[in-house]
Amino acid sequence: MPDSAIHYALHYPKRLAGALLNDPVGLMERLHDRVVQQREYRSPIHIHKANPEWECILHDRLGFPQPCGMQGEFRALWPEVVELVRKQGVDVGPASFAGYNDGDAALVRAIWCLVRHLKPVQIVETGVAHGFTSRLILEARARNGCGQLSRIDRPPLDPEIRRRVGIAVPASMRSDWHLLAGSSRRCLPNLFSRLGTIDLFIHDSLHTERNVRFELDRAWAVLRPGGAMVIDDIDSNAGFSSFCRGFTGFEALVGEAEPARPDERRFNKKGLFAIVLKPSSAPARRYEHPCASAGGCLEIRQGSTNSEGVDVDG
Repeated sequence: MPDSAIHYALHYPKRLAGALLNDPVGLMERLHDRVVQQREYRSPIHIHKANPEWECILHDRLGFPQPCGMQGEFRALWPEVVELVRKQGVDVGPASFAGYNDGDAALVRAIWCLVRHLKPVQIVETGVAHGFTSRLILEARARNGCGQLSRIDRPPLDPEIRRRVGIAVPASMRSDWHLLAGSSRRCLPNLFSRLGTIDLFIHDSLHTERNVRFELDRAWAVLRPGGAMVIDDIDSNAGFSSFCRGFTGFEALVGEAEPARPDERRFNKKGLFAIVLKPSSAPARRYEHPCASAGGCLEIRQGSTNSEGVDVDG
């Protein structure tokens, strides 16, 4: 559980003094977010029922057979990326980035297949940590021959942790890695205004209901028909559940994470993520697939839609 703002101020006075001098508004955001996060994390765990056949169903909805060749590409590349980070003396897995998690294999595999199959032109990612999702997005984009990745990340106050941001992304790939340094609350509206529409949105920044809803509400409004959103750690806050109650016209899959080692903080020792698909044209329909087990969870919501960073280190 994150420390309170007062506790943080007492333990890291030099960091806070520097932040106050360079970005007082950003510092106030950080402290406010810590208070909100501490309050939300006292709430009960938000349990969703994962569908063990989420990959099979996802590929069917995208119009591709499963298993697909894209999954083979991912499985060949993933160990190389993990090894690159480990060779830099950095642990991989739960709580490895200032107490927060890296992107796990299942989450990143889902994103890989979405990028390779949908061939998105505009991709927006919030939160970076060691950069596993960014690296695989850039690799997939290169194989597609199209697409731009914009990322929003609030730099950690700890210089040592800051140096580890994005270490999974080699320098040769960073020319196509557009960074907006700051919180999504400050950066996302202007980015969406400039882009107009997006094809894929990935939330992996501060996991509070307040922040998740801020990001998803605005991403959904500019997400093109046929696009997708991916939301990590949906079991840690009420943001995804709240989005599902407030919006219609989408299809959602819940998948179970595949961390490098058990995450003892999670109810299932793994964690959960969600994939939200925006129909191309026809209204969302109840979807049944022969490879989906009766115990799985695929949420389909019908009707029209209403329109409407890595967290600081400890």
